[in-house]
Parts: sequence; C-alpha cells; structure tokens
Amino acid sequence: QRRSHAEDRLFKRLFSGYNRWSRPVPNTSDVVIVRFGLSIAQLIDVDEKNQMMTTNVWLKQEWSDYKLRWDPAEYDNVTSIRVPSEMIWIPDIVLYNNADGEFAVTHMTKARLFWDGTVTWVPPAIYKSSCSIDVTFFPFDQQNCKMKFGSWTYDKAKIDLENMDHHVDLRDYWESGEWAIINAVSTYTSKKYDCCSEIYPDITFYFVIRRLPLFYTINLIIPCLLISCLTVLVFYLPSDCGEKITLCISVLLSLTVFLLLITEIIPSTSLVIPLIGEYLLFTMIFVTLSIIITVFVLNVHHRSPSTHAMPRWVRSFFLDAVPRWLFMRRPPALPVPPEGTAGQYGRPGARLSTSRCWLETDVDDKWEEEEEEEEEEEEEGKTYPGHPVESQESQFHYGKASRGSASSKGKEEEEEEEEEEEEEKEDEEEEGSERGVALSPRILKALEGVQYIADHLRAEDADFSV
Repeated sequence: QRRSHAEDRLFKRLFSGYNRWSRPVPNTSDVVIVRFGLSIAQLIDVDEKNQMMTTNVWLKQEWSDYKLRWDPAEYDNVTSIRVPSEMIWIPDIVLYNNADGEFAVTHMTKARLFWDGTVTWVPPAIYKSSCSIDVTFFPFDQQNCKMKFGSWTYDKAKIDLENMDHHVDLRDYWESGEWAIINAVSTYTSKKYDCCSEIYPDITFYFVIRRLPLFYTINLIIPCLLISCLTVLVFYLPSDCGEKITLCISVLLSLTVFLLLITEIIPSTSLVIPLIGEYLLFTMIFVTLSIIITVFVLNVHHRSPSTHAMPRWVRSFFLDAVPRWLFMRRPPALPVPPEGTAGQYGRPGARLSTSRCWLETDVDDKWEEEEEEEEEEEEEGKTYPGHPVESQESQFHYGKASRGSASSKGKEEEEEEEEEEEEEKEDEEEEGSERGVALSPRILKALEGVQYIADHLRAEDADFSV
C-alpha cells in the first residue's frame, strides 16, 4: 500500500502541468537523441506480384525526458513506472517505404519511465513495406528488402536518431516456411529532400532473405521436366499410331498451364523474365516444332507412288547428303544370278519368258493356299505320260503361275481328259519358255519393284481381312 501510495504521489507530481506536445529539452536549440532498434517477430509474407514484404516487428525506442525525473528515495524507492504513451511526448517515427496500411504505430502501448528521465517504448506493429523483387532465378532467388524509419516532421536539428544495435534482433523470430533470413543489418543515413531545406536522419534496416525452393521444386520444376521429356517419346511412336499429334498437343497444353501458374506468382514487369519462364517458353517452342515435324512425317508416311512422285531434291538430300553426314554407305547391289538359276526367294531370272504367262511369282495369296494343296494332292495321285518334273530353278521365271482350275475326285471322265490336254499344252509352253529372252539390269530392277509392290499389297489385304 505504501508503494502504491508512492506511485500515486509520483504520478501527480510528474504529470501536473506536463505538456506532452513540446520536445523534452531544457533549451529549444537542444537535440533530442532517440536510440532506435528493431526486433522482428515474424516474416508474414513476401508478395512478389505486388512487391511487398509484410512483417511483424517491435520498434524499440529510447530517449531522455528531463521533465520526468525524480528521486527514488522520496517515493519509497520507486525506480520505474509504466505510463500510457498518450500521456507523454513520443517521437513521430514512421516507416518511409510503407506500401499499404498505417505509416505510424497504431497500437499505443504503455511506456516505461525510469527515475533518471529515460523513457523506453517498445510498440508492436505490422508493416507492409515496399520491396523490389528480382525473380530472375525464381524459385532459387534471394531478395534484399529494406525498412526505412525516420521522423516525419522533426529534422536533424530537432531529433537525431542513433542505432541501438547495428543488426536486427532475431531472438524472438518465428521461422517462416517459405523464406529464411540470411542477414539483417541496419545503417544510419541523413538525407535532404526536395520538399524541405532541412536534413532528415533515418535508420534503414536491410533484410537479406532467401526462398526455400523445396515446394516449387516438387510441385513445379520436376513436373515440367517430366512433361518436357515426353516430347522425345513422340518420335519413338510408330507413324501408324494415331496418338502422335495427340501426345504433342497434350504436352503443349500442360506446359501452358504451368506458364500461367508462374505468371500469377511473378510481378507484372518487363524488366526481368524468370529463367523458369524462359525455359517453359522455349520448351513450348520445341514442342510446337515437334508437332510440325510430326505432321510432315505423317504426311510423307501415308504417301504412295500412285498418288505422289518423289521430288528430285528429296532423293538427292536423303539418299546422297544425309548418308554422308551420318557416315552411312549405300549397300552394294545384289549380283545378277546366271541364266536359268534363281532361288526361291532370290532375284528373278535374267531372262524373260516368251510364253503367254510371263509373270510368275513364288508368293501366292492366302486365300489360294488351300486350293493349291488340294491340287497337289490330286496331281500326286495321277501320272501323266511325258510330264517333266519341275526343278527349283524354273520356279522363279517371271511368268504367271500356271494353276489349273480346281477339280474334285467326283468329276466326270470327260473333264479329266480335257484337263490332261491343257496340262500337256502348258508343259510344252514351259519347255519353250526356258529359251527366254535375256533381261537388262534396269528391267530386272523394275520387275523387283513390281514383285515388292505385289507382296506389300497382299500383306495389306491380309491385315484388312484380320
């Protein structure tokens, strides 16, 4: 009770006739020295698009007020008291580079008075300061933001600032999940502004913060790389597959979505383009080129000699120039077999048969295999006088394969006699065709092409039948 009574007497004595509007100096020419410091409690947010840094800080201010001194012995050894900040003089220190919100402290907490006239005031505040964001290396970027504090109305001749510490107090800092404070220092500067002739002091706190890239690496960079790798698989798909263009367009749309996501994060400025944005842009260009190349490849793949003719420059480019660049050699031409000899699947004979059936192939249609087997079985059960045994050499003469019309075991004898007569005539023609006309290499190549086209058409017919 005695101490409470002493504080009551002290309050009455200190604030009776106290003017909180005048500077606490005995002479008007004296300067009030304000020791200023900053303690950061939390880095709330860094808005890259609006280029703002939101922080929760404590402003540590200390000055001397000669009108608030007393002798502790007269007041029951009371050395300090807490008073509302609205009752005493306080410096009008504000945040110069404020971007949004209040420039000055809004929550007026109590100040602590000491017996020697020292006043300590530590108000909390949430500031949104302007910060120039450089997103060149996003999301592996590092930013340098500052907070500039100074008196709004008093010049250096009235109030001078002094650094309490040359760094920001991080003892009460709550770690952020997106940013890490690398360094935080303070500097004292004086500046003359265009509006006034006086010099105004200020204390600037510099925050070097680095982004934690794990979130963006997992959710942005790795998916972009994986989607970009899918572009290579487009050229691995066969041309007959109808999903080549679909895959290219899907990759292009996915990269477009990621690019839109990045544009919502980075600031709308033309001064700097982030590297990841350039990467996505060039990847989209490459995907577009792959679509163009795929369309060209599909167009060439589905061409045929019946609809298109190969230009001379295409032949010279792909058959002459490209093999030289790739160190490829053209395979040697197949040797021309002697007259009257040809393997079952080798080159055709070098002589053209003079018989009426001059185009003969060793590859038959699937639909005629069963019919031929039946004919062979019937021929094995019959003997014809004077019928020569066909050799393997005579199987590849270019003439149409002589196939007799299919006959069954239940036919009449007259039909059998007619069939025997036809076979005897064909045997005579084959004996005459062995004395065929010699073919030139160009005709042989043409015949090879005809045989290849016929085989290809038969294979396509077989695929369609399946």
